[in-house]
Amino acid sequence: MEINTRLQVEHPVTEMVLHLDLVELQLRVAAGEALPASLLRNKSVPQDGHAIELRLYAEDPSQNFLPGSGKLQRLQLPPADTHTRIDSGVIEGDTVTIFYDPMIAKLIVWDRDRPAALQRMREALAQCAVTGPKSNIDFLERLVRHPAVIEGRIDTGYLDRHLAEFLPADAAPDPATLFAAATAVLLAEEADVPQLARASGDPYSPWARADAWRIGHAGKRIVCFAHDGQRIEVDAHGVNGRYDLNIGETHCKVAHARLADGRLNAEFDGEARRWHSEVDADSALLHDGERRARLARVAAFAFTKSAQTGSDRIAAPMPGRIVLVKAKPGDAVAEGQELIVMEAMKMEITLKAPRATTIESVNATPGEFVEADAVLVRFKT
Repeated sequence: MEINTRLQVEHPVTEMVLHLDLVELQLRVAAGEALPASLLRNKSVPQDGHAIELRLYAEDPSQNFLPGSGKLQRLQLPPADTHTRIDSGVIEGDTVTIFYDPMIAKLIVWDRDRPAALQRMREALAQCAVTGPKSNIDFLERLVRHPAVIEGRIDTGYLDRHLAEFLPADAAPDPATLFAAATAVLLAEEADVPQLARASGDPYSPWARADAWRIGHAGKRIVCFAHDGQRIEVDAHGVNGRYDLNIGETHCKVAHARLADGRLNAEFDGEARRWHSEVDADSALLHDGERRARLARVAAFAFTKSAQTGSDRIAAPMPGRIVLVKAKPGDAVAEGQELIVMEAMKMEITLKAPRATTIESVNATPGEFVEADAVLVRFKT
């Protein structure tokens, strides 16, 4: 006979449905006290309601749940109440190290039945945010909405057979998400106007901003995001929660926009929408109650690489870090062949040969930081 006297990770589920504190009971028994008379009188403890537990981990589900590490630059968890319990051993600012289990927290919810408990868990996950190491939040949100889970058909081998169904797609964000993110950024910027601008009596002075406002463009502002190495620009006109937004030929009129207490409320082309929203200097996080989207913010200004067809060199279009060097002196290269990959403004930029030529010298090393206009490759003339 095997006896396991330790508490399992999922013991909060038992505690919530039986209304018992198993840790307290173990400590009292270890101290020589008897179990409560109510437990001794009954052969079983009646179950009340339904509880579900999820483990929030620093891990990458797309890489076979590879454990992660790093500083928790931001950690937001839902508030505890009679329906929600949070067991966590870390707080914002702590570091998830490689020396311990990378679990960030356990989320446990309770309600009268399983469908209600699942909805509680969806609401709890929507309030979670982790910045720093990669986390499994997106995976968990897909998990609690998957038909196999909702219908109770999932088994211990289901994820191994159907993991792709639970992994977030890396599709480009749709225009509605981009317009909502841009609105949140605009409102956040307006709420954080520099003191100098306030003192001047003009809180929207262009002299206090760095958002690509240009004289002669009727107050145009640009909000920029990056996705999969591509730069996405949202042109904006307006202020105080009323904006005309454009992404290329796609247009959206925003009215009555308000960002407060982590929520974005606005009308997009006349349709009222609400999002959980967090904006900082690096990203904009949106959650519409079902889907989560995190968009990396990049500077409104960007260097544009000019055609260098007649040039004898390739120069760095902006400051950045060299990621890959794909050529060496003496190589004969074709027009359009990739020579250098560099990382700048949270995007990877590929520098290509402007014409068929021969490389004379390469002045770039992987991992090296280079300044704008630094000569990286010279060609034989």
